[in-house]
Amino acid sequence: MKIAVIGAGAIGSYVAGRLAQAGEEVLLVGRPTQVDAVKKNGLIMKGPQGQETVQLKAAQKLDARYDLVIFTTKTQDIEEAYDMNKDFLDDCLIMTTQNGVQADNLLSIHFDKEDMISSIVMFGATYIRPGEVVLNFPGDWIIGKPYTTNDYRLREVEALLRTSFSVVVSQNIMGMKWLKLFVNFNNCIPALIGKSMQETFADKDFCRLSVMLLKEGLNVVQNAKVEMESLPTFPVDRVLGLAKMPTEQAVEIIHKTLTNLSKEPLYGSILQSIMRKKSSEIDFINGEVVVMANNLRMESSANRKIVKLVHEVEESGKFFEPEFVKREFNLKG
Repeated sequence: MKIAVIGAGAIGSYVAGRLAQAGEEVLLVGRPTQVDAVKKNGLIMKGPQGQETVQLKAAQKLDARYDLVIFTTKTQDIEEAYDMNKDFLDDCLIMTTQNGVQADNLLSIHFDKEDMISSIVMFGATYIRPGEVVLNFPGDWIIGKPYTTNDYRLREVEALLRTSFSVVVSQNIMGMKWLKLFVNFNNCIPALIGKSMQETFADKDFCRLSVMLLKEGLNVVQNAKVEMESLPTFPVDRVLGLAKMPTEQAVEIIHKTLTNLSKEPLYGSILQSIMRKKSSEIDFINGEVVVMANNLRMESSANRKIVKLVHEVEESGKFFEPEFVKREFNLKG
């Protein structure tokens, strides 16, 4: 297959680099500074195994028809990415990789639902600068058809990706995406104070905020009768159990887990966007719960406030002092 990856951020760059290493024909589509860096220096990928430089083709938009087009932009950038590349998006398979649950809905306006594959990225990467990314931790790449039954074309994509990634095929990819939304629910907190996941959650007050957001969000989703599906290495019961257990017990688990994610500092996806002076995906993570709560006429004050504060950081370019955030949420430790 000829493959195009639209979005040269952390995940897009890493995916394109790994596929190119496996000998696949890959085009990485990115912004001018990203394309120039890859053309000049190659794609620099760092990780537990050291540093590698991969040579691959890069351009600011599609230059031909491709068999598989993987969208790795943030959800809020999908429509722009489609508009820029729509001249060459006929008769191809489309794959989404975004956090949240709306990416497939947004792209289904433009494509036949039979041609769409949804996916969940369970590995973590950080965008350092144009043309340079770090793999923080490995993980599965989960794929499935969001609207139709998994078919032979999905199996072809599975075989292609298996040359470079640990691939899992899901029969209920949307149920898994709802669970992944809660895996990403913590990304908003480091974005408020501008610190890594490890540094943020070394402070147990922010672990308490995590528990607060999680309990509120799960209450909304459960009232909406959303059925979540276990991820291969992350069962639904782990999230439900955190919400049910005493707060301080949950705090200790979150503290231990999130301070040991990787040796390299890990910056959540929301903070990475803000650091690049771009809008974040907060509306499609915590904001998704707020919208659902509104529809159900339920309260979601903590998540509503955190969405508002993240937007303030986006607009001002200035992070809040940790003590200010603690006061806003009445955190005590």
